[in-house]
Amino acid sequence: MIKKIKFLFAAFLLLPLVTAAGQSMPWSQRMANTVIDHLWPDSIYTRPDRPVSWSYDQGVVLKGIECVWKDTGKQKYIDYIRHIIDKFVTPDGSIRTYRPKGYRLDDINNGKILLLLYKVTGNKKYWKAATLLMDQLKTQPRNASGGFWHKKIYPNQMWLDGLYMAEPFYAQYAGMTHDNAAFDDITHQFELIEKHARDSKTGLLYHGWDESKQQRWANPVTGDSPNFWGRAMGWYAMALVDALDYIPQHSADRDSLVTILNRLATAVTKVQDSKTGLWWQVLNMPHKKGNYLEASASCMFVYSLAKGVRKGYLPRKFAKVAEKGYKGIIHNLIKTGSNGQPELKGTCSVAGLGGHPYRSGSFHYYVTEPVQTNDPKGIGAFIMASWQMEHLQ
Repeated sequence: MIKKIKFLFAAFLLLPLVTAAGQSMPWSQRMANTVIDHLWPDSIYTRPDRPVSWSYDQGVVLKGIECVWKDTGKQKYIDYIRHIIDKFVTPDGSIRTYRPKGYRLDDINNGKILLLLYKVTGNKKYWKAATLLMDQLKTQPRNASGGFWHKKIYPNQMWLDGLYMAEPFYAQYAGMTHDNAAFDDITHQFELIEKHARDSKTGLLYHGWDESKQQRWANPVTGDSPNFWGRAMGWYAMALVDALDYIPQHSADRDSLVTILNRLATAVTKVQDSKTGLWWQVLNMPHKKGNYLEASASCMFVYSLAKGVRKGYLPRKFAKVAEKGYKGIIHNLIKTGSNGQPELKGTCSVAGLGGHPYRSGSFHYYVTEPVQTNDPKGIGAFIMASWQMEHLQ
Protein backbone atom coordinates (compact mmCIF):
# COMPACT_ATOMS: atom_id res chain seq x y z
CA MET A 1 0.00 0.00 0.00
CA ILE A 2 2.85 2.39 0.89
CA LYS A 3 4.54 1.69 -2.46
CA LYS A 4 1.26 2.40 -4.25
CA ILE A 5 0.88 5.76 -2.47
CA LYS A 6 4.46 6.71 -3.35
CA PHE A 7 3.82 5.82 -6.99
CA LEU A 8 0.65 7.92 -7.14
CA PHE A 9 2.41 10.88 -5.54
CA ALA A 10 5.26 10.61 -8.05
CA ALA A 11 2.79 10.45 -10.91
CA PHE A 12 1.01 13.53 -9.55
CA LEU A 13 4.23 15.57 -9.69
CA LEU A 14 4.50 14.81 -13.39
CA LEU A 15 0.98 15.92 -14.20
CA PRO A 16 0.81 18.97 -16.47
CA LEU A 17 -1.46 21.94 -15.93
CA VAL A 18 -5.17 21.18 -16.21
CA THR A 19 -7.03 24.05 -17.82
CA ALA A 20 -10.43 25.38 -16.84
CA ALA A 21 -11.90 23.50 -19.80
CA GLY A 22 -10.62 20.27 -18.31
CA GLN A 23 -7.98 19.75 -20.99
CA SER A 24 -4.52 18.82 -19.81
CA MET A 25 -1.64 20.85 -21.21
CA PRO A 26 1.80 19.22 -21.18
CA TRP A 27 4.60 21.12 -19.48
CA SER A 28 6.45 21.39 -22.78
CA GLN A 29 3.54 23.20 -24.39
CA ARG A 30 2.85 25.33 -21.36
CA MET A 31 6.43 26.62 -21.22
CA ALA A 32 6.53 27.09 -24.99
CA ASN A 33 3.45 29.29 -24.73
CA THR A 34 5.13 31.26 -21.97
CA VAL A 35 8.12 31.86 -24.25
CA ILE A 36 5.97 33.10 -27.12
CA ASP A 37 3.37 35.06 -25.18
CA HIS A 38 5.37 36.50 -22.28
CA LEU A 39 9.13 36.00 -22.15
CA TRP A 40 10.40 36.69 -25.67
CA PRO A 41 7.45 37.43 -27.99
CA ASP A 42 9.62 39.37 -30.44
CA SER A 43 13.31 38.54 -29.80
CA ILE A 44 15.20 35.98 -27.72
CA TYR A 45 17.91 37.71 -25.73
CA THR A 46 20.06 36.97 -22.72
CA ARG A 47 20.51 40.58 -21.64
CA PRO A 48 17.89 43.24 -22.38
CA ASP A 49 20.54 45.98 -22.13
CA ARG A 50 22.44 44.65 -25.15
CA PRO A 51 21.46 44.56 -28.84
CA VAL A 52 20.04 41.22 -29.94
CA SER A 53 22.54 39.24 -32.00
CA TRP A 54 22.97 35.80 -33.57
CA SER A 55 23.34 33.62 -30.48
CA TYR A 56 23.34 29.95 -29.54
CA ASP A 57 20.78 30.67 -26.81
CA GLN A 58 18.17 31.25 -29.51
CA GLY A 59 18.76 27.82 -30.96
CA VAL A 60 18.29 26.12 -27.59
CA VAL A 61 14.88 27.72 -27.10
CA LEU A 62 13.82 27.14 -30.70
CA LYS A 63 14.70 23.43 -30.56
CA GLY A 64 12.26 23.22 -27.67
CA ILE A 65 9.60 25.07 -29.65
CA GLU A 66 10.25 22.72 -32.57
CA CYS A 67 9.41 19.72 -30.36
CA VAL A 68 6.07 21.27 -29.42
CA TRP A 69 5.29 22.18 -33.02
CA LYS A 70 5.92 18.60 -34.15
CA ASP A 71 3.55 17.36 -31.45
CA THR A 72 0.74 19.81 -31.98
CA GLY A 73 1.08 20.86 -35.62
CA LYS A 74 -0.01 24.33 -34.55
CA GLN A 75 1.06 27.06 -36.91
CA LYS A 76 1.90 29.49 -34.11
CA TYR A 77 4.98 27.49 -33.15
CA ILE A 78 6.61 27.25 -36.58
CA ASP A 79 5.62 30.87 -37.24
CA TYR A 80 7.44 31.90 -34.06
CA ILE A 81 10.56 29.97 -35.05
CA ARG A 82 10.55 31.62 -38.45
CA HIS A 83 9.90 35.06 -36.96
CA ILE A 84 12.94 34.83 -34.70
CA ILE A 85 15.28 33.49 -37.40
CA ASP A 86 14.06 35.97 -40.04
CA LYS A 87 15.39 38.78 -37.91
CA PHE A 88 18.85 37.57 -38.93
CA VAL A 89 18.60 35.70 -42.23
CA THR A 90 18.33 38.05 -45.19
CA PRO A 91 16.69 37.21 -48.55
CA ASP A 92 20.10 36.41 -50.06
CA GLY A 93 20.94 33.95 -47.27
CA SER A 94 23.44 36.04 -45.35
CA ILE A 95 23.17 36.26 -41.55
CA ARG A 96 23.06 39.60 -39.78
CA THR A 97 25.58 40.05 -36.91
CA TYR A 98 27.27 36.71 -37.75
CA ARG A 99 31.07 37.01 -38.00
CA PRO A 100 32.49 33.82 -39.56
CA LYS A 101 36.13 34.80 -39.11
CA GLY A 102 35.67 34.70 -35.34
CA TYR A 103 35.39 30.92 -35.74
CA ARG A 104 33.04 30.63 -32.77
CA LEU A 105 31.51 27.18 -32.49
CA ASP A 106 28.68 28.85 -30.56
CA ASP A 107 27.54 30.47 -33.82
CA ILE A 108 26.93 27.08 -35.43
CA ASN A 109 24.14 25.98 -33.08
CA ASN A 110 21.33 27.85 -34.85
CA GLY A 111 22.15 25.95 -38.03
CA LYS A 112 19.82 23.16 -36.93
CA ILE A 113 16.93 25.61 -37.03
CA LEU A 114 17.97 26.82 -40.49
CA LEU A 115 17.81 23.25 -41.77
CA LEU A 116 14.39 22.80 -40.19
CA LEU A 117 13.04 25.93 -41.87
CA TYR A 118 14.52 24.90 -45.21
CA LYS A 119 12.78 21.54 -45.02
CA VAL A 120 9.48 23.08 -43.94
CA THR A 121 9.36 26.07 -46.29
CA GLY A 122 11.64 25.11 -49.17
CA ASN A 123 13.04 28.65 -49.07
CA LYS A 124 16.63 28.47 -50.29
CA LYS A 125 17.76 31.39 -48.16
CA TYR A 126 17.77 29.06 -45.14
CA TRP A 127 19.91 26.51 -46.97
CA LYS A 128 22.33 29.23 -48.07
CA ALA A 129 22.59 30.47 -44.48
CA ALA A 130 23.17 26.94 -43.21
CA THR A 131 25.88 26.48 -45.83
CA LEU A 132 27.62 29.62 -44.53
CA LEU A 133 27.85 27.91 -41.14
CA MET A 134 29.07 24.70 -42.75
CA ASP A 135 31.72 26.68 -44.59
CA GLN A 136 32.95 27.93 -41.23
CA LEU A 137 33.25 24.38 -39.93
CA LYS A 138 35.21 23.35 -43.02
CA THR A 139 37.89 25.91 -42.17
CA GLN A 140 37.53 25.89 -38.38
CA PRO A 141 40.99 25.89 -36.75
CA ARG A 142 41.93 22.55 -35.22
CA ASN A 143 44.47 21.37 -32.69
CA ALA A 144 47.21 18.95 -33.70
CA SER A 145 44.91 16.00 -32.91
CA GLY A 146 42.17 17.26 -35.23
CA GLY A 147 39.82 18.72 -32.61
CA PHE A 148 37.94 21.95 -33.36
CA TRP A 149 39.14 25.00 -31.46
CA HIS A 150 36.24 26.38 -29.44
CA LYS A 151 36.89 29.86 -30.84
CA LYS A 152 39.68 31.56 -32.74
CA ILE A 153 40.59 33.44 -29.56
CA TYR A 154 40.95 30.11 -27.69
CA PRO A 155 43.71 28.31 -29.63
CA ASN A 156 44.12 24.55 -29.14
CA GLN A 157 41.20 24.43 -26.69
CA MET A 158 38.26 22.07 -26.88
CA TRP A 159 35.30 22.77 -24.59
CA LEU A 160 32.43 20.35 -23.96
CA ASP A 161 30.04 23.16 -24.92
CA GLY A 162 31.41 23.16 -28.45
CA LEU A 163 30.39 19.58 -29.13
CA TYR A 164 26.73 20.56 -28.74
CA MET A 165 27.11 23.73 -30.77
CA ALA A 166 28.71 22.03 -33.77
CA GLU A 167 28.29 18.27 -34.02
CA PRO A 168 24.49 17.74 -34.28
CA PHE A 169 24.30 20.38 -37.03
CA TYR A 170 27.38 18.93 -38.72
CA ALA A 171 25.80 15.47 -38.65
CA GLN A 172 22.43 16.67 -39.93
CA TYR A 173 24.02 18.65 -42.77
CA ALA A 174 26.21 15.67 -43.66
CA GLY A 175 23.14 13.45 -43.82
CA MET A 176 21.33 15.88 -46.12
CA THR A 177 24.36 16.14 -48.45
CA HIS A 178 25.31 12.44 -48.25
CA ASP A 179 28.76 13.33 -46.93
CA ASN A 180 29.51 10.01 -45.27
CA ALA A 181 33.14 10.91 -44.59
CA ALA A 182 31.95 13.62 -42.22
CA PHE A 183 30.61 11.07 -39.76
CA ASP A 184 34.14 9.82 -39.04
CA ASP A 185 35.20 13.39 -38.27
CA ILE A 186 32.19 13.97 -36.03
CA THR A 187 32.87 10.78 -34.10
CA HIS A 188 36.53 11.75 -33.78
CA GLN A 189 35.53 14.99 -32.03
CA PHE A 190 33.62 13.04 -29.37
CA GLU A 191 36.29 10.39 -28.97
CA LEU A 192 39.06 12.96 -28.70
CA ILE A 193 37.50 15.05 -25.94
CA GLU A 194 36.50 11.94 -24.00
CA LYS A 195 40.01 10.51 -24.28
CA HIS A 196 41.61 13.65 -22.86
CA ALA A 197 38.95 15.22 -20.60
CA ARG A 198 37.41 12.14 -18.94
CA ASP A 199 38.44 11.48 -15.35
CA SER A 200 39.14 7.78 -14.87
CA LYS A 201 37.94 7.75 -11.25
CA THR A 202 34.56 9.43 -11.61
CA GLY A 203 33.87 9.02 -15.32
CA LEU A 204 33.03 12.74 -15.46
CA LEU A 205 34.52 15.07 -18.05
CA TYR A 206 36.32 18.30 -17.28
CA HIS A 207 34.89 21.45 -18.84
CA GLY A 208 37.81 22.09 -21.18
CA TRP A 209 41.03 20.63 -22.56
CA ASP A 210 43.99 22.65 -23.82
CA GLU A 211 46.19 20.41 -25.93
CA SER A 212 49.03 22.93 -25.73
CA LYS A 213 48.77 23.05 -21.89
CA GLN A 214 49.54 26.79 -22.10
CA GLN A 215 46.46 28.16 -20.37
CA ARG A 216 46.69 29.10 -16.69
CA TRP A 217 43.60 27.00 -16.05
CA ALA A 218 45.13 23.93 -17.73
CA ASN A 219 46.64 21.08 -15.76
CA PRO A 220 50.32 21.09 -16.77
CA VAL A 221 50.29 17.32 -17.33
CA THR A 222 46.84 16.64 -18.83
CA GLY A 223 45.80 20.06 -20.15
CA ASP A 224 42.40 19.70 -18.46
CA SER A 225 40.53 22.45 -16.64
CA PRO A 226 40.15 21.96 -12.86
CA ASN A 227 36.46 21.10 -12.38
CA PHE A 228 33.39 19.25 -13.64
CA TRP A 229 30.86 21.93 -14.56
CA GLY A 230 27.31 20.59 -14.72
CA ARG A 231 26.09 22.39 -17.83
CA ALA A 232 29.27 21.58 -19.75
CA MET A 233 28.52 17.89 -19.31
CA GLY A 234 24.88 18.61 -20.08
CA TRP A 235 25.85 20.12 -23.43
CA TYR A 236 28.02 17.10 -24.14
CA ALA A 237 25.27 14.64 -23.25
CA MET A 238 22.75 16.40 -25.49
CA ALA A 239 25.31 16.55 -28.30
CA LEU A 240 25.68 12.77 -28.20
CA VAL A 241 21.98 11.89 -28.34
CA ASP A 242 21.26 14.54 -30.98
CA ALA A 243 24.18 13.66 -33.27
CA LEU A 244 23.16 9.99 -33.08
CA ASP A 245 19.92 10.91 -34.87
CA TYR A 246 21.95 11.23 -38.09
CA ILE A 247 24.82 8.74 -37.72
CA PRO A 248 24.24 5.82 -40.14
CA GLN A 249 22.83 2.63 -38.69
CA HIS A 250 25.17 -0.35 -38.25
CA SER A 251 28.29 1.82 -38.45
CA ALA A 252 31.35 1.75 -36.22
CA ASP A 253 30.82 5.47 -35.62
CA ARG A 254 27.39 4.81 -34.18
CA ASP A 255 28.65 2.02 -31.94
CA SER A 256 31.42 4.26 -30.61
CA LEU A 257 29.06 7.11 -29.74
CA VAL A 258 26.57 4.79 -28.02
CA THR A 259 29.40 3.35 -25.93
CA ILE A 260 30.52 6.85 -24.92
CA LEU A 261 26.93 7.78 -24.06
CA ASN A 262 26.58 4.75 -21.80
CA ARG A 263 29.76 5.64 -19.93
CA LEU A 264 28.53 9.19 -19.51
CA ALA A 265 25.08 8.10 -18.30
CA THR A 266 26.66 5.89 -15.66
CA ALA A 267 28.89 8.70 -14.39
CA VAL A 268 26.06 11.24 -14.33
CA THR A 269 23.80 8.87 -12.40
CA LYS A 270 26.40 8.54 -9.66
CA VAL A 271 26.40 12.29 -8.96
CA GLN A 272 22.63 12.79 -9.05
CA ASP A 273 21.45 14.32 -5.78
CA SER A 274 19.74 11.51 -3.86
CA LYS A 275 17.26 13.82 -2.13
CA THR A 276 16.02 16.05 -4.96
CA GLY A 277 17.00 14.13 -8.08
CA LEU A 278 18.78 17.24 -9.41
CA TRP A 279 22.40 17.86 -10.34
CA TRP A 280 24.89 20.31 -8.85
CA GLN A 281 26.62 23.26 -10.46
CA VAL A 282 29.96 21.57 -9.73
CA LEU A 283 28.94 17.96 -10.11
CA ASN A 284 31.14 16.10 -7.65
CA MET A 285 31.15 18.53 -4.71
CA PRO A 286 27.57 18.46 -3.39
CA HIS A 287 28.40 19.46 0.18
CA LYS A 288 30.95 22.17 -0.51
CA LYS A 289 29.84 25.60 0.65
CA GLY A 290 28.42 27.72 -2.16
CA ASN A 291 27.50 24.86 -4.48
CA TYR A 292 23.88 24.70 -5.61
CA LEU A 293 21.43 22.57 -7.58
CA GLU A 294 21.49 23.96 -11.10
CA ALA A 295 18.52 24.02 -13.48
CA SER A 296 19.97 23.88 -16.98
CA ALA A 297 22.29 20.95 -16.26
CA SER A 298 19.45 19.05 -14.59
CA CYS A 299 17.17 19.62 -17.60
CA MET A 300 19.90 18.62 -20.03
CA PHE A 301 20.64 15.38 -18.22
CA VAL A 302 16.94 14.49 -18.06
CA TYR A 303 16.61 15.21 -21.77
CA SER A 304 19.65 13.14 -22.70
CA LEU A 305 18.84 10.16 -20.50
CA ALA A 306 15.18 10.06 -21.51
CA LYS A 307 16.01 10.38 -25.20
CA GLY A 308 18.76 7.80 -24.88
CA VAL A 309 16.28 5.30 -23.43
CA ARG A 310 13.57 6.15 -25.97
CA LYS A 311 15.97 5.67 -28.87
CA GLY A 312 17.38 2.44 -27.50
CA TYR A 313 20.87 3.81 -26.89
CA LEU A 314 20.61 3.34 -23.12
CA PRO A 315 19.20 0.53 -20.95
CA ARG A 316 15.77 1.04 -19.45
CA LYS A 317 17.24 1.52 -15.96
CA PHE A 318 18.20 5.08 -16.89
CA ALA A 319 14.52 5.95 -17.34
CA LYS A 320 14.21 5.90 -13.55
CA VAL A 321 17.11 8.35 -13.27
CA ALA A 322 15.42 10.69 -15.75
CA GLU A 323 12.07 10.40 -13.97
CA LYS A 324 13.63 11.22 -10.61
CA GLY A 325 15.41 14.20 -12.14
CA TYR A 326 12.29 15.51 -13.83
CA LYS A 327 10.23 15.26 -10.65
CA GLY A 328 12.98 17.23 -8.93
CA ILE A 329 12.83 19.96 -11.57
CA ILE A 330 9.06 20.34 -11.30
CA HIS A 331 9.06 20.23 -7.52
CA ASN A 332 12.09 22.41 -6.80
CA LEU A 333 12.73 24.69 -9.77
CA ILE A 334 9.38 25.52 -11.37
CA LYS A 335 7.41 28.35 -9.81
CA THR A 336 4.43 30.42 -10.86
CA GLY A 337 5.16 34.00 -11.89
CA SER A 338 3.06 37.07 -11.19
CA ASN A 339 1.22 36.60 -14.50
CA GLY A 340 0.35 32.99 -13.68
CA GLN A 341 2.89 31.58 -16.13
CA PRO A 342 5.52 29.00 -15.13
CA GLU A 343 9.05 30.18 -14.45
CA LEU A 344 12.28 28.22 -14.18
CA LYS A 345 14.66 29.35 -11.47
CA GLY A 346 18.26 28.38 -10.75
CA THR A 347 20.12 28.61 -14.07
CA CYS A 348 23.76 29.67 -14.15
CA SER A 349 23.91 32.66 -16.47
CA VAL A 350 27.21 31.81 -18.16
CA ALA A 351 30.53 30.14 -17.47
CA GLY A 352 33.67 29.82 -19.54
CA LEU A 353 37.43 29.53 -19.38
CA GLY A 354 40.14 32.12 -19.92
CA GLY A 355 39.23 35.35 -21.68
CA HIS A 356 39.08 38.87 -20.23
CA PRO A 357 38.56 39.09 -17.30
CA TYR A 358 40.28 35.75 -16.87
CA ARG A 359 38.13 32.77 -15.84
CA SER A 360 40.15 30.25 -13.92
CA GLY A 361 37.71 27.33 -13.84
CA SER A 362 38.01 27.16 -10.05
CA PHE A 363 35.19 25.98 -7.81
CA HIS A 364 34.79 29.56 -6.53
CA TYR A 365 34.48 30.84 -10.10
CA TYR A 366 31.66 28.46 -11.04
CA VAL A 367 29.57 29.04 -7.93
CA THR A 368 29.84 32.83 -8.02
CA GLU A 369 28.67 33.40 -11.58
CA PRO A 370 25.17 35.00 -11.64
CA VAL A 371 22.13 32.72 -11.29
CA GLN A 372 19.01 33.66 -13.23
CA THR A 373 15.32 32.89 -13.46
CA ASN A 374 14.06 32.20 -16.98
CA ASP A 375 17.45 32.05 -18.63
CA PRO A 376 16.89 30.91 -22.24
CA LYS A 377 19.37 28.03 -21.97
CA GLY A 378 17.45 26.64 -19.01
CA ILE A 379 14.04 27.31 -20.56
CA GLY A 380 14.95 25.64 -23.85
CA ALA A 381 16.41 22.63 -22.08
CA PHE A 382 13.32 22.38 -19.87
CA ILE A 383 10.97 22.31 -22.87
CA MET A 384 13.07 19.62 -24.54
CA ALA A 385 13.33 17.58 -21.32
CA SER A 386 9.58 17.86 -20.78
CA TRP A 387 8.88 16.69 -24.32
CA GLN A 388 11.12 13.65 -23.89
CA MET A 389 9.51 12.77 -20.56
CA GLU A 390 6.03 13.15 -22.03
CA HIS A 391 6.99 10.56 -24.67
CA LEU A 392 9.14 8.29 -22.52
CA GLN A 393 6.25 6.11 -21.39
